[in-house]
Amino acid sequence: MIFKAEDWKKKRIFVLKQFSILYMRLTHLFPVISIGLLLLATACGNQRLVTSSGLQPKAFQQKAEGQKTRLYKITNSKGMEACITNYGARVVSLMVPDKNGKLEDVVCGFSNIEDYISQSQNYGATVGRYIGRILNAQYTLDGKTYHLQANHSLGHTAHGGNPNFGARMWKVTQSTPSSITLNYLSPDGENGFPGNLNLFVTYTITEDNALDIRYEATTDKPTVLNLCNHSFFNISGNLSQSVENQTMWVDADYFSAYDQNKCVTGELWPVAPTPLDFRKPHPLSGHIDDDYGQLKIVNGYDHAWALNHPGDDTRPAAWIYDKASGRKMEIYTTEPAIHIYTGNGLKGTVRGKQGVCYPFRAAVCFETCHFQDSPNNPQFPSTTLHPDETFTSHTVYKFVNVR
Repeated sequence: MIFKAEDWKKKRIFVLKQFSILYMRLTHLFPVISIGLLLLATACGNQRLVTSSGLQPKAFQQKAEGQKTRLYKITNSKGMEACITNYGARVVSLMVPDKNGKLEDVVCGFSNIEDYISQSQNYGATVGRYIGRILNAQYTLDGKTYHLQANHSLGHTAHGGNPNFGARMWKVTQSTPSSITLNYLSPDGENGFPGNLNLFVTYTITEDNALDIRYEATTDKPTVLNLCNHSFFNISGNLSQSVENQTMWVDADYFSAYDQNKCVTGELWPVAPTPLDFRKPHPLSGHIDDDYGQLKIVNGYDHAWALNHPGDDTRPAAWIYDKASGRKMEIYTTEPAIHIYTGNGLKGTVRGKQGVCYPFRAAVCFETCHFQDSPNNPQFPSTTLHPDETFTSHTVYKFVNVR
Protein backbone atom coordinates (compact mmCIF):
# COMPACT_ATOMS: atom_id res chain seq x y z
CA MET A 1 0.00 0.00 0.00
CA ILE A 2 1.27 3.44 -0.93
CA PHE A 3 0.47 6.40 1.35
CA LYS A 4 0.19 9.82 -0.10
CA ALA A 5 1.69 12.82 1.64
CA GLU A 6 -1.71 14.01 2.89
CA ASP A 7 -2.37 10.52 4.36
CA TRP A 8 0.89 10.67 6.33
CA LYS A 9 -0.12 14.13 7.57
CA LYS A 10 -3.55 12.89 8.74
CA LYS A 11 -1.98 9.88 10.47
CA ARG A 12 0.58 12.14 12.22
CA ILE A 13 -2.18 14.46 13.45
CA PHE A 14 -4.19 11.47 14.73
CA VAL A 15 -1.20 10.08 16.66
CA LEU A 16 -0.44 13.48 18.18
CA LYS A 17 -4.06 13.86 19.32
CA GLN A 18 -4.02 10.43 20.94
CA PHE A 19 -0.74 11.26 22.68
CA SER A 20 -2.18 14.54 23.95
CA ILE A 21 -5.25 12.77 25.36
CA LEU A 22 -3.03 10.21 27.09
CA TYR A 23 -0.77 12.96 28.46
CA MET A 24 -3.73 14.90 29.89
CA ARG A 25 -5.07 11.79 31.58
CA LEU A 26 -1.69 10.98 33.11
CA THR A 27 -1.23 14.59 34.19
CA HIS A 28 -4.61 14.51 35.90
CA LEU A 29 -3.74 11.29 37.69
CA PHE A 30 -0.12 12.21 38.49
CA PRO A 31 -0.75 13.97 41.84
CA VAL A 32 -2.74 10.99 43.10
CA ILE A 33 -0.12 8.53 41.85
CA SER A 34 2.70 10.65 43.31
CA ILE A 35 1.12 10.90 46.74
CA GLY A 36 0.43 7.18 46.78
CA LEU A 37 3.99 6.35 45.79
CA LEU A 38 5.37 8.79 48.35
CA LEU A 39 3.33 7.25 51.16
CA LEU A 40 4.31 3.76 50.06
CA ALA A 41 7.98 4.74 49.84
CA THR A 42 7.86 6.35 53.27
CA ALA A 43 6.26 3.30 54.87
CA CYS A 44 8.62 0.87 53.16
CA GLY A 45 11.63 3.13 53.68
CA ASN A 46 11.08 3.34 57.42
CA GLN A 47 10.89 -0.45 57.61
CA ARG A 48 14.10 -0.87 55.61
CA LEU A 49 16.00 1.98 57.26
CA VAL A 50 19.58 0.96 58.01
CA THR A 51 21.44 3.12 60.50
CA SER A 52 25.15 3.38 61.24
CA SER A 53 24.28 3.61 64.92
CA GLY A 54 22.52 0.26 64.87
CA LEU A 55 19.17 1.74 65.92
CA GLN A 56 16.21 -0.35 64.77
CA PRO A 57 13.25 1.51 63.20
CA LYS A 58 10.76 -1.01 64.60
CA ALA A 59 11.82 -0.05 68.12
CA PHE A 60 10.57 3.47 67.41
CA GLN A 61 7.16 2.53 66.06
CA GLN A 62 4.46 3.14 68.62
CA LYS A 63 1.61 5.56 69.28
CA ALA A 64 1.85 8.70 71.39
CA GLU A 65 -0.91 11.29 71.64
CA GLY A 66 -2.79 9.23 69.05
CA GLN A 67 -0.04 9.57 66.45
CA LYS A 68 2.58 7.16 65.16
CA THR A 69 6.15 7.62 66.33
CA ARG A 70 8.90 7.09 63.79
CA LEU A 71 12.67 7.12 63.40
CA TYR A 72 14.24 9.12 60.55
CA LYS A 73 17.79 9.23 59.27
CA ILE A 74 19.69 12.14 57.72
CA THR A 75 23.26 11.91 56.47
CA ASN A 76 25.89 13.47 54.22
CA SER A 77 28.16 11.99 51.57
CA LYS A 78 30.95 11.52 54.14
CA GLY A 79 28.91 9.18 56.33
CA MET A 80 28.05 11.50 59.22
CA GLU A 81 24.55 10.53 60.33
CA ALA A 82 21.82 11.70 62.67
CA CYS A 83 18.72 9.77 63.66
CA ILE A 84 15.70 11.89 64.56
CA THR A 85 12.37 10.91 66.05
CA ASN A 86 9.13 12.82 65.68
CA TYR A 87 8.52 12.30 69.39
CA GLY A 88 9.84 15.57 70.80
CA ALA A 89 11.75 16.37 67.58
CA ARG A 90 14.67 14.64 69.27
CA VAL A 91 18.19 13.83 68.14
CA VAL A 92 18.44 10.13 69.01
CA SER A 93 21.93 9.44 67.68
CA LEU A 94 24.74 11.36 66.00
CA MET A 95 27.43 9.35 64.25
CA VAL A 96 30.61 11.38 63.76
CA PRO A 97 34.03 10.27 62.43
CA ASP A 98 37.10 10.44 64.65
CA LYS A 99 40.61 11.36 63.47
CA ASN A 100 40.96 7.91 61.87
CA GLY A 101 37.57 8.03 60.16
CA LYS A 102 35.83 5.73 62.64
CA LEU A 103 32.16 6.60 63.11
CA GLU A 104 30.91 6.70 66.70
CA ASP A 105 27.76 7.91 68.41
CA VAL A 106 28.43 11.10 70.39
CA VAL A 107 25.06 11.73 72.10
CA CYS A 108 23.20 10.04 74.94
CA GLY A 109 19.78 8.54 74.33
CA PHE A 110 17.65 5.43 74.26
CA SER A 111 17.42 2.59 71.75
CA ASN A 112 13.62 2.50 71.75
CA ILE A 113 10.70 4.92 71.89
CA GLU A 114 9.19 3.35 75.01
CA ASP A 115 12.10 4.55 77.14
CA TYR A 116 11.79 8.08 75.76
CA ILE A 117 8.11 8.13 76.65
CA SER A 118 8.35 6.50 80.07
CA GLN A 119 11.48 8.23 81.38
CA SER A 120 11.58 11.95 82.13
CA GLN A 121 14.82 12.69 80.32
CA ASN A 122 15.39 15.50 77.83
CA TYR A 123 17.98 13.57 75.80
CA GLY A 124 18.20 15.27 72.39
CA ALA A 125 14.86 17.02 72.83
CA THR A 126 13.58 20.29 71.41
CA VAL A 127 12.66 21.97 74.70
CA GLY A 128 10.07 24.76 74.98
CA ARG A 129 8.12 26.89 75.23
CA TYR A 130 10.70 28.12 77.66
CA ILE A 131 13.99 26.38 78.43
CA GLY A 132 15.06 26.92 82.04
CA ARG A 133 12.95 28.48 84.74
CA ILE A 134 10.34 31.20 84.91
CA LEU A 135 10.28 32.08 88.58
CA ASN A 136 7.08 31.80 90.57
CA ALA A 137 5.42 30.39 87.43
CA GLN A 138 4.26 33.79 86.24
CA TYR A 139 5.22 36.82 84.20
CA THR A 140 3.60 40.05 83.04
CA LEU A 141 3.37 41.07 79.39
CA ASP A 142 1.63 44.20 78.07
CA GLY A 143 0.07 44.78 81.49
CA LYS A 144 -1.41 41.29 81.82
CA THR A 145 -0.10 38.69 84.25
CA TYR A 146 0.06 35.12 82.99
CA HIS A 147 0.02 32.25 85.46
CA LEU A 148 1.86 29.19 84.21
CA GLN A 149 1.96 25.57 85.23
CA ALA A 150 4.23 25.23 88.28
CA ASN A 151 6.05 21.95 87.67
CA HIS A 152 9.05 22.69 89.91
CA SER A 153 9.13 21.79 93.60
CA LEU A 154 9.68 25.44 94.58
CA GLY A 155 6.70 26.66 92.58
CA HIS A 156 8.47 27.67 89.37
CA THR A 157 7.92 26.73 85.74
CA ALA A 158 10.80 24.61 84.44
CA HIS A 159 11.45 23.95 80.74
CA GLY A 160 8.00 25.20 79.78
CA GLY A 161 5.99 22.94 82.07
CA ASN A 162 5.10 19.28 81.90
CA PRO A 163 4.97 18.04 79.25
CA ASN A 164 7.26 20.34 77.33
CA PHE A 165 7.81 20.24 73.57
CA GLY A 166 10.23 17.35 74.00
CA ALA A 167 7.33 15.10 74.98
CA ARG A 168 4.94 16.16 72.22
CA MET A 169 4.30 14.61 68.83
CA TRP A 170 5.66 16.57 65.88
CA LYS A 171 4.75 16.25 62.21
CA VAL A 172 7.37 15.78 59.52
CA THR A 173 6.66 18.39 56.84
CA GLN A 174 9.71 17.97 54.64
CA SER A 175 12.49 15.44 54.28
CA THR A 176 15.55 14.93 52.09
CA PRO A 177 18.50 12.54 52.52
CA SER A 178 20.38 15.23 54.46
CA SER A 179 17.62 17.30 56.08
CA ILE A 180 14.32 17.01 57.91
CA THR A 181 11.76 19.61 59.02
CA LEU A 182 9.31 18.97 61.86
CA ASN A 183 6.32 21.06 62.95
CA TYR A 184 4.47 21.43 66.24
CA LEU A 185 1.44 23.62 66.89
CA SER A 186 1.39 24.56 70.56
CA PRO A 187 -2.20 25.51 71.41
CA ASP A 188 -3.18 28.73 73.14
CA GLY A 189 -3.01 28.19 76.90
CA GLU A 190 -0.71 25.15 76.81
CA ASN A 191 0.84 25.01 80.30
CA GLY A 192 -0.45 28.56 80.74
CA PHE A 193 1.37 30.19 77.81
CA PRO A 194 -0.74 32.45 75.58
CA GLY A 195 -1.09 32.19 71.82
CA ASN A 196 -1.25 29.45 69.23
CA LEU A 197 2.43 28.96 68.48
CA ASN A 198 3.29 27.42 65.12
CA LEU A 199 6.83 26.09 65.37
CA PHE A 200 9.19 24.49 62.85
CA VAL A 201 12.61 22.97 63.46
CA THR A 202 14.90 21.86 60.65
CA TYR A 203 17.84 19.51 61.17
CA THR A 204 20.48 19.29 58.43
CA ILE A 205 23.70 17.31 58.17
CA THR A 206 25.98 19.54 56.12
CA GLU A 207 28.84 18.46 53.89
CA ASP A 208 31.36 19.99 56.32
CA ASN A 209 30.21 17.57 59.06
CA ALA A 210 27.92 19.83 61.03
CA LEU A 211 24.52 19.34 62.62
CA ASP A 212 22.69 22.51 61.59
CA ILE A 213 19.51 23.43 63.51
CA ARG A 214 17.10 26.18 62.45
CA TYR A 215 13.98 27.25 64.29
CA GLU A 216 11.09 29.35 63.02
CA ALA A 217 7.87 30.25 64.83
CA THR A 218 4.85 32.54 64.68
CA THR A 219 2.07 33.30 67.17
CA ASP A 220 -1.41 34.80 67.08
CA LYS A 221 -1.05 36.41 70.54
CA PRO A 222 1.88 38.06 72.31
CA THR A 223 3.84 35.33 74.08
CA VAL A 224 7.33 34.40 75.25
CA LEU A 225 9.56 31.83 73.61
CA ASN A 226 12.95 30.35 74.49
CA LEU A 227 13.96 27.15 72.69
CA CYS A 228 16.99 24.90 72.65
CA ASN A 229 18.19 21.47 71.64
CA HIS A 230 19.02 19.45 74.73
CA SER A 231 21.49 16.91 73.35
CA PHE A 232 23.89 15.35 75.84
CA PHE A 233 27.27 15.22 74.07
CA ASN A 234 30.28 13.03 74.73
CA ILE A 235 32.46 13.58 71.70
CA SER A 236 34.90 10.85 72.74
CA GLY A 237 32.36 8.37 71.39
CA ASN A 238 32.63 6.42 74.66
CA LEU A 239 29.44 7.26 76.51
CA SER A 240 30.46 5.18 79.52
CA GLN A 241 33.23 7.58 80.53
CA SER A 242 33.31 11.08 81.97
CA VAL A 243 33.77 14.19 79.82
CA GLU A 244 35.91 15.86 82.49
CA ASN A 245 39.19 15.33 80.61
CA GLN A 246 37.85 17.10 77.53
CA THR A 247 39.07 20.64 76.88
CA MET A 248 36.58 23.51 76.58
CA TRP A 249 36.67 27.14 75.44
CA VAL A 250 33.84 29.67 75.79
CA ASP A 251 33.81 33.16 74.27
CA ALA A 252 32.17 34.90 77.23
CA ASP A 253 33.24 37.49 79.80
CA TYR A 254 30.13 37.11 81.98
CA PHE A 255 27.76 34.45 83.26
CA SER A 256 24.29 34.45 84.84
CA ALA A 257 24.49 34.07 88.62
CA TYR A 258 22.28 31.91 90.89
CA ASP A 259 20.97 32.27 94.41
CA GLN A 260 21.18 29.29 96.78
CA ASN A 261 18.05 27.74 95.24
CA LYS A 262 19.50 27.76 91.72
CA CYS A 263 17.26 30.67 90.76
CA VAL A 264 18.80 33.34 88.57
CA THR A 265 19.32 36.63 90.37
CA GLY A 266 19.14 38.72 87.20
CA GLU A 267 22.81 39.63 87.60
CA LEU A 268 25.64 38.92 85.19
CA TRP A 269 28.90 38.26 87.01
CA PRO A 270 32.36 38.46 85.42
CA VAL A 271 33.92 35.07 84.75
CA ALA A 272 37.28 36.34 86.00
CA PRO A 273 38.65 35.35 88.43
CA THR A 274 36.32 32.35 88.82
CA PRO A 275 36.24 28.68 87.71
CA LEU A 276 33.80 29.77 84.99
CA ASP A 277 36.52 31.54 83.01
CA PHE A 278 37.06 29.46 79.86
CA ARG A 279 38.39 32.26 77.68
CA LYS A 280 41.64 30.31 77.75
CA PRO A 281 40.84 26.66 76.96
CA HIS A 282 41.43 24.10 79.68
CA PRO A 283 40.04 20.70 80.72
CA LEU A 284 36.66 20.63 82.42
CA SER A 285 38.32 18.81 85.31
CA GLY A 286 40.60 21.76 85.97
CA HIS A 287 38.25 23.67 88.28
CA ILE A 288 34.90 21.88 88.19
CA ASP A 289 35.20 20.78 91.82
CA ASP A 290 36.69 24.01 93.17
CA ASP A 291 35.35 25.37 96.44
CA TYR A 292 33.34 28.09 94.74
CA GLY A 293 29.75 28.89 95.68
CA GLN A 294 28.27 28.93 92.19
CA LEU A 295 29.70 25.46 91.51
CA LYS A 296 28.55 24.07 94.83
CA ILE A 297 24.94 25.09 94.15
CA VAL A 298 24.71 22.81 91.10
CA ASN A 299 27.57 20.35 91.83
CA GLY A 300 29.55 21.39 88.75
CA TYR A 301 28.83 23.49 85.69
CA ASP A 302 25.18 24.23 84.97
CA HIS A 303 25.26 27.91 84.01
CA ALA A 304 24.45 30.31 81.20
CA TRP A 305 27.39 32.19 79.75
CA ALA A 306 26.60 35.59 78.18
CA LEU A 307 28.28 35.39 74.78
CA ASN A 308 30.61 38.17 73.69
CA HIS A 309 29.15 38.28 70.18
CA PRO A 310 25.40 37.64 70.54
CA GLY A 311 23.56 37.10 67.28
CA ASP A 312 26.74 36.29 65.34
CA ASP A 313 26.67 32.74 64.00
CA THR A 314 29.74 33.25 61.79
CA ARG A 315 32.23 32.71 64.62
CA PRO A 316 32.35 29.95 67.24
CA ALA A 317 30.74 30.75 70.58
CA ALA A 318 32.38 27.76 72.25
CA TRP A 319 34.14 24.53 71.48
CA ILE A 320 35.06 21.27 73.17
CA TYR A 321 37.92 18.94 72.23
CA ASP A 322 38.67 15.30 72.95
CA LYS A 323 42.36 14.48 72.46
CA ALA A 324 42.03 10.69 72.26
CA SER A 325 39.51 10.68 69.40
CA GLY A 326 40.71 13.92 67.83
CA ARG A 327 37.15 15.22 67.65
CA LYS A 328 36.51 18.89 68.21
CA MET A 329 32.97 20.26 68.28
CA GLU A 330 32.47 23.96 67.56
CA ILE A 331 29.21 25.66 68.51
CA TYR A 332 27.85 28.56 66.44
CA THR A 333 24.63 30.36 67.31
CA THR A 334 22.50 33.47 66.90
CA GLU A 335 21.43 33.19 70.54
CA PRO A 336 22.79 35.57 73.23
CA ALA A 337 23.73 32.82 75.69
CA ILE A 338 24.88 29.25 75.93
CA HIS A 339 23.86 27.16 78.93
CA ILE A 340 26.49 24.52 79.62
CA TYR A 341 25.55 21.54 81.78
CA THR A 342 28.12 18.88 82.63
CA GLY A 343 25.79 15.98 83.43
CA ASN A 344 26.02 16.47 87.18
CA GLY A 345 22.68 14.71 87.62
CA LEU A 346 23.72 11.53 85.80
CA LYS A 347 24.10 8.75 88.35
CA GLY A 348 24.68 5.58 86.35
CA THR A 349 21.09 4.48 86.94
CA VAL A 350 19.63 5.27 83.52
CA ARG A 351 20.33 2.59 80.89
CA GLY A 352 20.70 4.04 77.43
CA LYS A 353 21.78 2.91 73.98
CA GLN A 354 23.93 -0.22 73.77
CA GLY A 355 23.09 -0.96 77.40
CA VAL A 356 25.29 1.83 78.76
CA CYS A 357 24.28 3.26 82.14
CA TYR A 358 25.40 6.87 81.83
CA PRO A 359 27.69 7.67 84.77
CA PHE A 360 28.30 10.95 86.60
CA ARG A 361 29.36 13.69 84.17
CA ALA A 362 29.30 11.35 81.17
CA ALA A 363 28.03 14.16 78.93
CA VAL A 364 27.91 17.90 78.47
CA CYS A 365 25.02 19.93 77.06
CA PHE A 366 25.51 23.11 75.03
CA GLU A 367 22.07 24.70 75.19
CA THR A 368 22.06 27.78 72.98
CA CYS A 369 19.27 30.02 74.23
CA HIS A 370 18.19 33.22 75.97
CA PHE A 371 18.51 33.62 79.73
CA GLN A 372 16.30 31.99 82.33
CA ASP A 373 13.48 34.14 83.71
CA SER A 374 14.00 36.82 81.04
CA PRO A 375 10.27 37.76 81.07
CA ASN A 376 10.76 38.97 84.65
CA ASN A 377 14.15 40.57 84.02
CA PRO A 378 13.89 43.41 81.48
CA GLN A 379 17.67 43.90 81.56
CA PHE A 380 18.03 40.54 79.76
CA PRO A 381 17.49 40.23 75.98
CA SER A 382 13.76 39.97 75.30
CA THR A 383 12.05 36.64 74.67
CA THR A 384 8.74 38.26 73.64
CA LEU A 385 7.19 37.26 70.32
CA HIS A 386 4.37 39.32 68.80
CA PRO A 387 1.84 38.25 66.16
CA ASP A 388 3.42 40.45 63.48
CA GLU A 389 6.86 38.87 64.01
CA THR A 390 8.59 35.66 62.98
CA PHE A 391 10.91 34.06 65.49
CA THR A 392 14.09 32.63 64.00
CA SER A 393 17.09 31.02 65.65
CA HIS A 394 20.12 29.20 64.29
CA THR A 395 22.59 26.84 65.97
CA VAL A 396 25.37 24.74 64.46
CA TYR A 397 27.34 21.91 66.05
CA LYS A 398 30.31 21.52 63.71
CA PHE A 399 32.79 18.67 63.98
CA VAL A 400 36.42 18.84 62.92
CA ASN A 401 39.28 16.43 63.51
CA VAL A 402 42.53 17.50 65.13
CA ARG A 403 45.49 15.15 64.80
